[in-house]
Amino acid sequence: MNIEIKKSKKPIKYEDAINFMEQRLSEIYENKSKELIWILEHNDLYTAGTNFKENEILDKTIKIIKTNRGGKITHHGPGQLICYFVLDLRKRKKDIRKFISTIEKTIIDTLKYYNIDTFSDKKNIGIWYNDKSKIKKIAAIGVRVRKWIAYHGFSINIENNLKKYDSIIPCGIKDKGVTNLNKIKDQDYKDLEDKIIKNFILNLKNLNA
Repeated sequence: MNIEIKKSKKPIKYEDAINFMEQRLSEIYENKSKELIWILEHNDLYTAGTNFKENEILDKTIKIIKTNRGGKITHHGPGQLICYFVLDLRKRKKDIRKFISTIEKTIIDTLKYYNIDTFSDKKNIGIWYNDKSKIKKIAAIGVRVRKWIAYHGFSINIENNLKKYDSIIPCGIKDKGVTNLNKIKDQDYKDLEDKIIKNFILNLKNLNA
């Protein structure tokens, strides 16, 4: 599988990341470049997907970047692993729901390695953790598909500042919370990005047409 793996050590500006992915998408469409999986981190910012509503912004002083990904409003910042990708579904099954399930399985399988049991929810996209009967989000997913090439990605909360979510209704869901891996289990997650990449590539092979 000819996928470029990119890991950025320093935080990447959101606009730069989107521009880079959109340029790569055009190149892939013309068969001029490799597919991409990109692990990175952003500095503090809020992004809103195509389905968000203004009343989901509780603190009107925060700056929101409106994006063309699916989903609603979320926060990115230090201590959160972001996995962006540009993947050609023309080479695989042209099934967006199945592609989302592949992402969900990748995150669930990876967190299981750390003895953390999580689950997906057909009504609420993302990956969830049952914290003493309170359901909390551990990973957010936001994808856009153009010309049957999927891009944007998913984020996993490791040790990010959860207070940042107080300014919004995360993903437009009022009755569920947000958590991170350190709150669930205080352990070493330094291999997380490598395990995510390995599982993602493995699960993508099952999508092949």
